[in-house]
Amino acid sequence: MKKLLYAFALLPITAFAEPDCATTHELPDTEMTLHEVVKMGLCRNPQTAAAYASLQSMRFSKNAGYSSYLPTVNLSGSASRENKKGEWNDSWQYSASIGASYLIFDFGKRLADMNQLISTYKATGFEFSDTVQNFVYGLVGSYYELLNADADVKAAQSALTVAQTAKDTADKKFKAGAVAKADVYKADTTLASSKLSLERAKNNREIAKGNLLTKLSFPATTDIKIADMSSTFGTEAENENIEELIELAKQKKPSLLRASAQKDAAWHKRNSAFLKNLPSFSLSGRINWGEDRLPGVFEIESRDRVSGSIGISASMPIFAGFSNFYSIRSAEADYDRAKLNEQNAENETVLDVFTAYQNYKTAQTVLKQAETLLKSATESERVTSGMYKVGRATMLDWQTAQSELVNARKQHNSAKYDLFIKRAAVALAIGDIKSGLEEMGNEQ
Repeated sequence: MKKLLYAFALLPITAFAEPDCATTHELPDTEMTLHEVVKMGLCRNPQTAAAYASLQSMRFSKNAGYSSYLPTVNLSGSASRENKKGEWNDSWQYSASIGASYLIFDFGKRLADMNQLISTYKATGFEFSDTVQNFVYGLVGSYYELLNADADVKAAQSALTVAQTAKDTADKKFKAGAVAKADVYKADTTLASSKLSLERAKNNREIAKGNLLTKLSFPATTDIKIADMSSTFGTEAENENIEELIELAKQKKPSLLRASAQKDAAWHKRNSAFLKNLPSFSLSGRINWGEDRLPGVFEIESRDRVSGSIGISASMPIFAGFSNFYSIRSAEADYDRAKLNEQNAENETVLDVFTAYQNYKTAQTVLKQAETLLKSATESERVTSGMYKVGRATMLDWQTAQSELVNARKQHNSAKYDLFIKRAAVALAIGDIKSGLEEMGNEQ
């Protein structure tokens, strides 16, 4: 089933870097493939763009965390003049200082904080991937729904042609006195029903087109052309062992990986809360400069002062109203919750893969049965129409055969494109979509 894996996990960010597709108000005049539709959707969709912005924000927060490994430097300066009893002194005092401090040792709290930021950043990345995958899955579903709706329109048009043929045949036989007027009425009813079905099919196609265009961030009134999919996949030869797919999902499913990263972040947060109660040691240094400008007899006199200091300081919290104690307990509870969330995510991943895989296998069987049904209904309608023309079947028999053929075509269309959707659902459950999408683009 490696052929059917659509890997959208951590999709390339290049899709967001194409300003042409983000600002265009027109779609290509040519037929768009699934790969092109997905690329367009990722470029224009505000939901995935917002998720990417969140990822960028977390990346910058992570990078800011590295500042704790660097010294802090502060520069200050002042100029002052005293006022006594409403009179200003003629002397000015100037001063400037530069100081630096560096955290030498804190028993690993700085490292725990940094690891927490890194794990949170990873979790945000997997959340972005999950958002992208779910959006693309919805886009793929809308793509297939439009293809299905278009196929239903073609089937309705074909049914209308058959109904018109039946109407013309009934008119001719009635004029020749070979059938009763009831056959003409029945043919008229079937023809009217076929026209109504065609209009409904066209309406459903417009709605499906509007849904797809909305996901692409285009007005529903815009025109779009999409290419039909190849039917060379969906064979049992593509199927793999369910246990192998589950193991693959445990390695690639974004929701499970996000839960694991969140558990790691909670673990580092718990460590940081405990280490906060231990002492920290810092190295600091400062250089001060000052100048007094005093009025003399002939000129202004100045006096410079330069001083400096260097030292090592230690600090340790003794009592903070039990806040540190409760912070540790809270962090421990968060870690326990994160472990349970990871376990729950793993259980859901296994169930998702199992359910999607069973649905995909069922869709394969349904498509085979629908193909058999379509062949049988097509042949039955052909034979019944011929028998009616030579007077060996009634109009009711032909109407029944036409109705069965219409239903068979709809079921075949539904089964065909449902197989595509079920295939994408397996890929979504596994969390590996990108490579399959590229292969799908080649199949088109």
